[in-house]
Amino acid sequence: MYTFCIRENSHICRLISQNLSCKRRIQWKQRIFSGIQPTGAPHLGNYFGAIKKWSTLQNEGKDCVFSIVDLHSITLPQDPKKLRYNIHLMAACLIACGINPNSSVLFLQSQVPQHAELAWILGCLCTMARLTHLPQYKEKSTTLEHFPLGLYLYPVLQSADILAYKATEVPVGEDQLQHIQLSQHLVKVFNNKFGEIFPTPVPLIDANCARIKGLRQPDKKMSKSDFNFKNRIELTDKPDVILKRIKEALTDFTSAVTFDIDKRPGVSNLILIHGLCTGMSHEDICSENQHLDTGQYKLVVAEAVIEYLKPIQLEIQRLLSDQSHIDQVLRKGSEKATEIASKTMFEVKEAVGLSVEAKFNS
Repeated sequence: MYTFCIRENSHICRLISQNLSCKRRIQWKQRIFSGIQPTGAPHLGNYFGAIKKWSTLQNEGKDCVFSIVDLHSITLPQDPKKLRYNIHLMAACLIACGINPNSSVLFLQSQVPQHAELAWILGCLCTMARLTHLPQYKEKSTTLEHFPLGLYLYPVLQSADILAYKATEVPVGEDQLQHIQLSQHLVKVFNNKFGEIFPTPVPLIDANCARIKGLRQPDKKMSKSDFNFKNRIELTDKPDVILKRIKEALTDFTSAVTFDIDKRPGVSNLILIHGLCTGMSHEDICSENQHLDTGQYKLVVAEAVIEYLKPIQLEIQRLLSDQSHIDQVLRKGSEKATEIASKTMFEVKEAVGLSVEAKFNS
């Protein structure tokens, strides 16, 4: 029966073949998207693991969209005044670390309503079972007595963040891989149901990226959400605080300065930080400091971190002294982001069957 139909309807078959061929030939514009929550100043792990790489991608001439994702930050209780300050602080930190608003789109998530709008549409295509298996839910559900709906839907909004700009690449850590896989799943479901609107985003993972660990818990990554502030060094920490944190860093009973991430995670973490701040290899660091014990070596590491952060801190202070400038940067960035996201949402609404009035020129 199927053979007969194919022979009798060769013209239709040719059209189908041409249509499939056209789909295969879609060349999506390369665009990079990433975001960071305004929940305090970034720490060294954020800087070396993400922000510095964003700056590199931007300086390579890539089309980059970076967002301060304040909607994500309110999935847990926030003090409104502190949140407003943290938004300005995060913007200042990103600019001071090399994110150029003239080269990249830098914007505030809540100023672009298409994020929440697209998240609702994507949420209608996602199942509760799928979300329950994601690390965000598994990690937080064990510590929270009452689990907020916003936190449960966090990964769907994250997918909307990416897809609103038709991003093709997303710089992430390995702990975020499952969330990118959700984005890929939603792209497949949406495109199969409504037509090919979105590219499939792929994670950008630097295989050579060494993850900075907590100073007091070198078996865990340095984290902003860690209640133990002694575990991290923030970009805005004063020199005396940096010195104190590194002096209190957990090492071991061996006094020699040697790098062994499995057997000596504490001192190896300090060597990693030292290397990132100076550009020195682990071998050169160990050789140069072989005459020191770990207590003395901590002072060397602290000095390297303080010197590295000095120009960044000066620029953060300068930017924070003029908050109207930061507001202007975010407003202009949000206008650029809205222009891109509005075009995406027009296509989405048209595909889904929601009424729209405005049309955009391609």
